[in-house]
Amino acid sequence: MKSCSLLTVTIVIFVTIASTFGLSFGKVDAVTVEDKATWLWDTSRIIEDEAGVLSFLENKQVNKLYLQINTDIGSVDYKRFISHATAKGIKIYALDGAPDWVSKDGYKMQNQLFDWLHTYNKNTDVTEQFSGVHLDIEPYLNSGWSYNQTQTIESYQALLTRAKKETKQLQLPLEADMPFWFDEIKYNNRFGKGLLAEWVINQVESVSIMAYRNTAKDIIKIVQHEVTYAKKVNKSIVISVETGALDDNQNITFYDNGEAFMNKQLALVQRHYAKKTSYQGVAIHHVDSWMNMQP
Repeated sequence: MKSCSLLTVTIVIFVTIASTFGLSFGKVDAVTVEDKATWLWDTSRIIEDEAGVLSFLENKQVNKLYLQINTDIGSVDYKRFISHATAKGIKIYALDGAPDWVSKDGYKMQNQLFDWLHTYNKNTDVTEQFSGVHLDIEPYLNSGWSYNQTQTIESYQALLTRAKKETKQLQLPLEADMPFWFDEIKYNNRFGKGLLAEWVINQVESVSIMAYRNTAKDIIKIVQHEVTYAKKVNKSIVISVETGALDDNQNITFYDNGEAFMNKQLALVQRHYAKKTSYQGVAIHHVDSWMNMQP
């Protein structure tokens, strides 16, 4: 009996110490793994440089990739890439969307995406399937945003509503990119009234906020409303940053600062929001520019 008691005490002490230093023991550790995501717009790279792309993602500890859907690329190439990514613990989300989607016949482009996805997932193994859908529509880049913002916002909301139904049929989670300033945009139409940021968060499982600033202080400030609201409605927020070279407004990209500086700022953001249940991680925009960053 004494030996059993001693063993029990020893195990308790060991687990306590391990927990203190952040070690885990499979199911004992119930902490959710945060997202570290990025976008791949040039889909041809999954054919021309699959090994290089996967090696980069693995090296940067990326566990989610938003992969642009290019229907000119064969399903066999998507199957191979997703299967290899899955083996490395990387989830692939089908990425699509454009400002033109909120134009008069924009829904046709959305239909093409979901028709393709229905056919694709129906003819693939589990390890070859997309793990979700990620939309990047950015309606404010459509000309309608300037001369008829009210109608453009309603068209955008209609698209997301239809996408929600489609992804439900596919049994896939729906995510969307959203600028941080949508919390300043109001709507009042057939979808109700309120702040557009809150409406978008309500429709999808997770929002990637384009918090394009290059200091932790600024990033933390501009996403505060969304993180707080998402916690209230039990949704997820991923905070995304820019790494591309820009001629103007250098404070919105980490391109000139280098990757080490970016990582330091993101660590500060993570530390600030770590205890918020709605905070789901970070996303780096995008693979090509990230690859070319200074150390």
